[in-house]
Amino acid sequence: MNFCLWITGLPGSGKSTILKELAPLLEAAGIFPVVLNLDQLRRIVTPEPAYSQQERDIVYRALAVMAQLLVTEGRRHVIIDATANRRAYRDLARQLITDFAEIYIHCPLETCQAREAARRGQPVEKDLYQRAAAGMLAGAMPGVSAAYEAPENPELRVPSDRLSPRQAAERIMAYLRSRWPEAAG
Repeated sequence: MNFCLWITGLPGSGKSTILKELAPLLEAAGIFPVVLNLDQLRRIVTPEPAYSQQERDIVYRALAVMAQLLVTEGRRHVIIDATANRRAYRDLARQLITDFAEIYIHCPLETCQAREAARRGQPVEKDLYQRAAAGMLAGAMPGVSAAYEAPENPELRVPSDRLSPRQAAERIMAYLRSRWPEAAG
């Protein structure tokens, strides 16, 4: 049995930071997932991204299918690290993958904006919220010029504005142990 977690939330909510804290906890439990990071995938699939709705539809469908293939054919655990501003993207993965869980990293927009503005040396561009608000960003920005459809019934909701990244990772690990005890050591 292999599972797929989709870690979703607004840009700047802490998804990637929490994953960095989660990695050693997973390793200690003998879990070595494939992490599909949309920002890394986008550089290959759309090297000059327009961030259009059509482009997002294609990229997120590809991400869901890649995860499904890794889980079913590759027999691997998968973690998707991607905003996925539309529920339909995450719902597609839920339809394709039997052992699927949506992990919602909830964080107020203002906190996300402050975190994103303070980014240093990460694969995601800095000042995206500021540039989107000024109309200087190609395409739409989730939380500013594109709606972010928060999960209605996520398997786990993690308030990243009230928990440290380590505490958030521990909460995700506790969820894994309760849902898939045979996989989570």
